[in-house]
Amino acid sequence: MAERGAVSRIYRNLARLLGGKAGAGLISLGYLALAARALGPADYGVLVLVHAYAMTVGGLIEFPGWHAIVRYGSQAEAAGDHRRLARLIAFAGLVETTGGAVAVAVAAVLAPLLGPRLGWSPTAVGFALPYSFAVLASIRSTPAGYLQLRGRFDLLAAHSLVAPMVRLAGAAIAILSHTGLKGFLVTWLTAALAEWSVMWLLGLWVARGRLSPRDFAGGLSGVTHENPGLWRFMLGANADVTVTELAARAPQLIIGWTLGAEPAGLYAVAQRLTSVLAQPALILGQAAYVELARLVAAGAGGLRGTVRRSIALAWLAAAPVCLVIALFGRPIAVAAAGARFAAAAQVMLWLAAARAVQLAAPPMTAALTALGRPGLSVIANLASGLGLLLVLPPLLGWLGVAGAGAHALLQAVVAVWLLAIGLSTMTGTEAPRELRA
Repeated sequence: MAERGAVSRIYRNLARLLGGKAGAGLISLGYLALAARALGPADYGVLVLVHAYAMTVGGLIEFPGWHAIVRYGSQAEAAGDHRRLARLIAFAGLVETTGGAVAVAVAAVLAPLLGPRLGWSPTAVGFALPYSFAVLASIRSTPAGYLQLRGRFDLLAAHSLVAPMVRLAGAAIAILSHTGLKGFLVTWLTAALAEWSVMWLLGLWVARGRLSPRDFAGGLSGVTHENPGLWRFMLGANADVTVTELAARAPQLIIGWTLGAEPAGLYAVAQRLTSVLAQPALILGQAAYVELARLVAAGAGGLRGTVRRSIALAWLAAAPVCLVIALFGRPIAVAAAGARFAAAAQVMLWLAAARAVQLAAPPMTAALTALGRPGLSVIANLASGLGLLLVLPPLLGWLGVAGAGAHALLQAVVAVWLLAIGLSTMTGTEAPRELRA
């Protein structure tokens, strides 16, 4: 049965990716402990705000191509058209690299203007120009999409260890050399560049022997003709990614803008300690998308059932983690980051609940994208992510940093509800009763 086979492959891919993410998660706890204890809430907050700024600019301007590579690449593979696939990869890589160069330039120009208002220290503002190259960490979706298409989730898992290992080693060096905040900024920048370069090298390594200069005879002018609707699809998928990432990173910047660097540092620790729930959600969407795209390309049924089973298993796995955070949030925060970060516990439970609800979103977004309707996901993320940012400042004023956690839970509930409506509409299921009134 196609549905059960797809679910099996999704979770086989997920298991491979989680192996790398589990290792990355453990390593990240190591560099978190070193950085938080060495810098304290204020300087640690500055560090995460600088990085969040760079990644936000990159997310707004970059033009990732992995969705197109997986969707149209699956069609090319089904048709046995090797050269179409090669030209598609080159086209997506060119578009993504161009967007990345523009993002680096914009980040460099705006950093000295926005940095002080975001709570950056003079050290961070002075390092803003070189740190703009950290944007490149997010300019790597083309090789990532190709690795997914080739089923090399083992390499994707291994790649997830690169940045945490560099951060851990660099954090130790920064502490031993007494370089303070600047040493950690250099470390985070080095990790970002390593994350970017290693992914492209892995993509080139897997492509050896499969792609050759002969595949690009005649240039790339025919790519859009070979892949009908490519630009529209890429624009829609890119808008979805942009909205999703902006909604995820904007709260950090709003906290820094509204409350300052120290609350931003507390929130960052809470985010890191609850990422054990967030990472499987993101990976599940990544692991599911290639299989859902193949179901659609092959004209097979069972899409709804595949998504439903994926979500149910994700929620089942998340339940014990949420219980542990609910019972032991404060001891976990103190053990991980030190006594100065004990207040992070007040936002951890909110974030854990939000991340658990959000587990349902990536499979539904992947299904809508595989169906060629990423715009529906964009609408859901736009309404829940950006639309609800308007209520964050009042919540921060009312609840302090815990207001950011309450806001995250509200966003997650609204996003999942809207995605469910979109997917049920596209797959022929009746809309929820309350919408039929």
